[in-house]
Amino acid sequence: MKVEHTPRDPDATRERILDAALDKFASKGYHDTRLDEIAEESGTSKGAIYFHFPNKERLFLALVDQFADLLERRVTAAIAQEAEGMGRVRAALEACLETFGKYRRPAKLLLVQAVGLGSAFEKKRLEVNDRFANLIKTYLDEAIAVGDISGVDTEVVSHAWMGAIYGVVIRWVYTGEPEPQRILAALLPLLLKSVGYED
Repeated sequence: MKVEHTPRDPDATRERILDAALDKFASKGYHDTRLDEIAEESGTSKGAIYFHFPNKERLFLALVDQFADLLERRVTAAIAQEAEGMGRVRAALEACLETFGKYRRPAKLLLVQAVGLGSAFEKKRLEVNDRFANLIKTYLDEAIAVGDISGVDTEVVSHAWMGAIYGVVIRWVYTGEPEPQRILAALLPLLLKSVGYED
């Protein structure tokens, strides 16, 4: 009798490893998670993990990238329906806050666990922060160009906005309060008013 072998799918294996790593890092923390546990949870082996990620640090950083990619896709999709201007700024902020609200566990990894894990983690966290500040800056620059708001230093404003979002979301990640809809309802008008825009 001939045994059928299904071809291995390295992308599917990588995703299973990332899912298992997210689960373990979120529940046990970075330092207390062992690669053996991730291998067992993902139904793979340590060899499979090392095939995709040279070490635990790279695996953790891949999770941060995965969440940042998801966040960027959601922001990009949200602004696709909007004309240039403050509609895009609003849509980007809403998508960002809603994504953090929907994906609390990866948000916790990005915002909480990456803090204090060393220079590679801090560099990655700053890289992600800059990536989204630059996205917001792009939409603010567009809003100025179309006359929705007057000129502001969009680089400083976009980083200040990221700081405000970070401050409120990190409290929510730790405590579950305030809930994401409350954050959105209070923070969005405040940020928009800060650049002189009111509905």
